[in-house]
Amino acid sequence: MKMIKNALMIVGFLVVCAVSINAVQDGGSENAENRTYDKKEKKNVVKDYNIYALPVPEEMDFAGEEVPLDEPDIHERIDRELLVNTYWQSNALLLMKRANKYFPVIEPILKEEGVPEDFKYLAVIESGLTQAVSPARAIGFWQIMEGTGKDYKLEINDNVDERYHIEKSTRVAANYLKKAKEKFGTWTLAAAAYNAGNAGIARQLERQKVNDYYDLLLGEETGRYMFRILALKEIMNHPEKYGFNFDQDDLYHHIPTYEVKVDTAVSDFADFAKDFGINYKILKIHNPWLREAHLNNASRKTYFIDIPKEGYYNMGK
Repeated sequence: MKMIKNALMIVGFLVVCAVSINAVQDGGSENAENRTYDKKEKKNVVKDYNIYALPVPEEMDFAGEEVPLDEPDIHERIDRELLVNTYWQSNALLLMKRANKYFPVIEPILKEEGVPEDFKYLAVIESGLTQAVSPARAIGFWQIMEGTGKDYKLEINDNVDERYHIEKSTRVAANYLKKAKEKFGTWTLAAAAYNAGNAGIARQLERQKVNDYYDLLLGEETGRYMFRILALKEIMNHPEKYGFNFDQDDLYHHIPTYEVKVDTAVSDFADFAKDFGINYKILKIHNPWLREAHLNNASRKTYFIDIPKEGYYNMGK
């Protein structure tokens, strides 16, 4: 009897162990499945970056002039620039940040000069809204050549280069564009002439016996020029449509300044800057047209130097 009792106890113990092991295995299996699922889900999240074809807008215009999007080559060319500029995300986002800072400076000047506001996008593609210098020595936001700058009365010498002066160079660009518009009859051709020159556009119009930019066969740069402007106008006006997400605080902001009149030589701009509570770096950021650490000004010409208003730089802190 005792032996039977002991045997039953052993059997019972083995059954309990078997059930426990099975439960542990089931739980482990379930945990393994959960781990696998989590791993897969995480993997999917990491890979959740998709490249989409972009719908070309049904209608587009530049300065009120319609773009013939129903023509196959025009459709393909705008599609190309929308894709290139949308998926070069870092560059496009930087352009939007800078535009918030500089468009308020450019827009009123274009308006005063009677040039459509769309031309601010010409400055975007010319320089990326930076004080760029091209291999051909075109300079500033509007990429003005030295000869053109001097033709339009900009001062260009070792001490001063007003091609770097945003307001003055914008007026030069506006006047150039107005003359091109008078010559060619459309703002679109005026924009193309800004890139290829009046003579270059006139020669191609005559040779190809057409009178519209979109009918011209042009080289790579000028052929893409208007389409780059149109694409950036579209993307920068509708950023969320193209996947760009940002708050107003993410953008760059214009720092207000006041003008200081200077009609004498300045021997050292580092000392000059300290007199106004800033340093040399900040002075040059706001006055990039001052090209040296001094100003000769033998002719006693009057200049106006921009000084940032107090509170925007933590000087001495």
